[in-house]
Amino acid sequence: MYLENLVFDAFDPRRLGQFWKAALGCEPLTDSADLYETGLRIPGGPDLDLCFQRVPDPPSEPLRLHLDLNGKTGQADIVERLLALGATHRDIGQGAVDWVVLADPEGNHFCVLEGPGEVPTSGPIAALPIDCADPEACAGFWSWLTGWTRFSDEEPIILTHASGRGIALEFWPEAAPKLAKNRFHLDVRLEADDDLERVLAELNARGGEELHPGWGELPFTVCADPSGNEFCLLPARAV
Repeated sequence: MYLENLVFDAFDPRRLGQFWKAALGCEPLTDSADLYETGLRIPGGPDLDLCFQRVPDPPSEPLRLHLDLNGKTGQADIVERLLALGATHRDIGQGAVDWVVLADPEGNHFCVLEGPGEVPTSGPIAALPIDCADPEACAGFWSWLTGWTRFSDEEPIILTHASGRGIALEFWPEAAPKLAKNRFHLDVRLEADDDLERVLAELNARGGEELHPGWGELPFTVCADPSGNEFCLLPARAV
């Protein structure tokens, strides 16, 4: 299994997707009214696609996952470029900090760090912080699910790709219990030798669960990690 997609719910997928494509320097993939996809390619590291799927209403619940952007090429210049693309300053109660909090065109907050972050990874995204009821359980779960390994056992617990490049996953204690579906989630792709039923059995044994959202027949399996954060298991690609 491997991490494949970062997925945003979007009221206007094309507008939001084009913002993030320009913000991160991604390559174009799918462009339609209901689904916009763009690819983030890190030489020597993991390839990730950013997917923006239409939802009927503008998102409103607090983000439990957000992006921390790498500011090592110049935080002030990056912030000015993002503001010109349509970002806005955002106050989430951060106070006096050395990172800048912005919001994308649909109000999803993200941070521009002063430097590369706690992990010296490469690429425009430094980290993906995830709010968890149990960071230790979630870190172990996602390490099993993706094959990523621990960089730090202190707060936050950090996982990195085997290459040491690209985005880092950070697991933080949640500020409040999860109340609604996340509007940002991850997709994990099964490989040819991964049996879905065995994966689901192991997933449940590790504190996750399969979800049944009632969306009809789907080409993927909706699940949740030990803290209830949704993700999707995608079937193995045809050989």
